[in-house]
Order: sequence, then C-alpha cells, then structure tokens
Amino acid sequence: MIELLSRAIARGTLPPSVLMAGPAGIGKRRTAIAVAQAVNCTNPRKKAIAVDASQESSAIAAVPDLTLDYDACGECSACRRIERGAHPDVIVLQPSDMGTIKIDEVRDVVQKAGYRPFEGRRRVVIIDEADALVDAAQNALLKTLEEPPSASIFILVSSMPDALLPTILSRCPRLRFGPLSASEVARVLQDEHEYSEPDARAAAADADGSVGRALSAESADLTAAREAATRLLEHAAHVTDPGRRLDGVKDLTGGKTPAAERDQLAACLRAMSSLLRDLGILASSVNADLLVNADLRSQLDRLGSVFDSDRSVRAYTAVDTALAALERNASPKVVADWLVLQL
Repeated sequence: MIELLSRAIARGTLPPSVLMAGPAGIGKRRTAIAVAQAVNCTNPRKKAIAVDASQESSAIAAVPDLTLDYDACGECSACRRIERGAHPDVIVLQPSDMGTIKIDEVRDVVQKAGYRPFEGRRRVVIIDEADALVDAAQNALLKTLEEPPSASIFILVSSMPDALLPTILSRCPRLRFGPLSASEVARVLQDEHEYSEPDARAAAADADGSVGRALSAESADLTAAREAATRLLEHAAHVTDPGRRLDGVKDLTGGKTPAAERDQLAACLRAMSSLLRDLGILASSVNADLLVNADLRSQLDRLGSVFDSDRSVRAYTAVDTALAALERNASPKVVADWLVLQL
C-alpha cells in the first residue's frame, strides 16, 4: 500500500480524492499525514527501485517514473509543521466533542480548498473519521469531490466506510488497509512508544492488529496475563490428573471484583489463543517469522513436544469456546475450570 502511494505521488497520478478504509488504530490517519508530507516536502527523497538488469534500460527509457520510490524527508520545515498540524496548506477535519462533523465545518474546508496553496505544492484536506460526517455535510462535500480543485487533494479516513453515503463512496477510490501483524505492532510499540520487548509482545498479541488498541490497554496487565497463560499451558502439558489440573486455574481467576476477574480471565484467554496459534505454526513447520510470541521461543519449543498440531487445534478451539461463553456472562470460574480440563 505504502509503495503504491509513493509511486503514485512520484508519477503525479495520485487521485484528487481517496478513501483510506480499514480497522481502527492501524495507521490510516498517520498514512494520510505522510501523504501530505510527501506531496509538500521541500527536500523529498527519491531512490531507484531495483529492476531486472535485462529490462532496466528499456524500463527507464519507456516510463522513467516507474523506477523511482518517493518519500518525504521528515526533516524540512514543511514536514515538521505538517507533523505538528501547523502547515497552512494541510487541513485536518475531525469529529467534535459531540462525535460528528457538521455541514458548516465542511463548507469552511471546501471554501479554503478552492484557493491556491499558500506555500506548498498541493493543498491536502484530511477528513479523519469521515463516517462521522452528518448526511448534510456529506452532501455539501459531493460537488467538490466530483470536480475537485486542481491544486487540492481530499483524503477521507474511516474505519466504518459503509456508514458513508453511496454517492461519496462512488467518488473516492478506496484504499483498503488490513490489520497489522503482531510483529509489526510490537515493533511500533518498541520503537515509538518505549515498550520493553515482553510488554510489546504481550500487548501486540492482544491488539488484533491495531496499534491503537495496544496503546489503550494496560500493558503490565497483559504481560501478567501472558505469563499466566504460559504457566497454565505448561501445567496442562505435564499433568493429567483432573483434580491437579484444576489447581492450575488459580492464576486465571481471583480478581478483586467480578468485573476485574472477568477482564483478567479474558486477557489470559486471548494470550493463550495467541500462544496456541504459535504452537500450531511450529508444529506445521511454517515460517517461524510468523510467531507472535517470538520472545518466548524456548517455552514454545518445550510446549511443542506435547502440543502437536492436532492438540494445538483442539486447545485453540476450546479457548475460543471459552471466550464466547465468557462474553455470554458465564461464570469465570466455571469457564476456567472447564477449559483446563479440555487442554
């Protein structure tokens, strides 16, 4: 996706209106800001893309821009001001405290977009959470999307694109963003939010591909949940007696309040699901780079001697059933007791 946007900007073929759609918290708004930077950067970075040596000269001669990758420098005055939200040619419209974007706000943005850029090459209008546009505001935007000003780009960002009017959807090419891999989420948490590797891995395993969800969670609780899930799997791997098996659920329950107990168990079950997925990957000899809990490789290898492919799948199914029961308000203790006997 990023490479396609980069090449479109390099060739000057970026559509004047775009809808970035996908799950919440995976970087759509950040990508929109990056596009605004790349379009208006005063010192863009260009580099050649490797092509087959036998076709290199003809490719360059025929379509030179196809061999270029293009990105903002991130360091010039324009890039820094866009990042801070202080650039006069980059407008970010987002929901008010009421959770909506009203028609007057859209009319103001449309009016500004009609003028030539003040200092940049293109004026970029980013409408974050575009599904919050009320119907009247969407209708006010229609004519501009049909006949966009030549020097302006409109980027709509939404995790619920189907809430937009069909007339809006038909006028904006859709760029679909998928969930990030757990490894990508963990890397962002470590590199940009100073998480330790164990905390980043635990939060990523629970985040369902969303950095936003990972950041909104309590990483320390998730780390403890992953440790408890690992201990329970190790206990179940080596204990067959049902009575002794049930002793292993103590870490999964026992919250200070019923709500806390339910939340603690849910976090442990999600962590266990992630661990069992990794065991299935190892049992199937799939690329180990796909492991979510790569930092627990030694524990996973030990568990793998007991949790073969079939047992991993059965256990994963049992955890999924337990999570569903918990969501239907089943007793956390009953759910935990049932689960440990299925592992």
